[in-house]
Amino acid sequence: MRCPGQDSRYWKHDAIFDSKCPECGTDIEFFKDQTTCKCKNCGKQVVNPKMDFGCASYCQYAEQCMGELPPELLAGRDDLLKDRVALKMKMHFHKDFKNVGQATKVARFAAKIAPEEGANPAVVLCAAYLHNIGAKLAKKNKTTPSLEDLEREAVRLGREILEGLKAKEELTEEVLAILDHIFHPGDNETLNFRCVHDAIQIYRLQNQNKETPFSQAEFAAHIKEDLSTNSGREVARKSVIIN
Repeated sequence: MRCPGQDSRYWKHDAIFDSKCPECGTDIEFFKDQTTCKCKNCGKQVVNPKMDFGCASYCQYAEQCMGELPPELLAGRDDLLKDRVALKMKMHFHKDFKNVGQATKVARFAAKIAPEEGANPAVVLCAAYLHNIGAKLAKKNKTTPSLEDLEREAVRLGREILEGLKAKEELTEEVLAILDHIFHPGDNETLNFRCVHDAIQIYRLQNQNKETPFSQAEFAAHIKEDLSTNSGREVARKSVIIN
């Protein structure tokens, strides 16, 4: 079975086109299904400018289809995955805007912390989007689930989502290891875990401050005790407004 977008039976008149080489300006003829083409003038390997590689983050045929991609684009596959995970999270919660909002805000904080700390953005963002994916247990059981229940459900659903998106096994396992005890951090957590946990803590501090505003001293104590990364502390200072 071939991807319909690359099966010549479905091609139209624009399936063959010319594009300028970014190195020397020579016209390069591309077929729609070519991922790259070598410039005959300067020898540069040029990526097809009209090909959408976003599907590589979830398509089960990506390895066969995208095998000719240059390493820098293949390296971005994990980064594309986080957008698919975010979509799955929103589909899971449907009209539960409170939990969608929580996951989205935590992911935004995590996106600011991870690069500054040198963490793996794909792992951190996927875990951030999935950290509260088990929250529907409350409606399902009509009771308040324990934090352990939420973690177990997050691992179950997280595995279902990541494996369904054909995420790499090592990435999946690292994300699940974070979700497994995200509300119960230990003393020697990984950098990726600490980035996600700090993002969750910042979200909580924001909400607590809205309900009962912190004094400067109280907020300083939370910054010191609740957050474990320097970038997390800096993001918290900018995100939680203390009057």
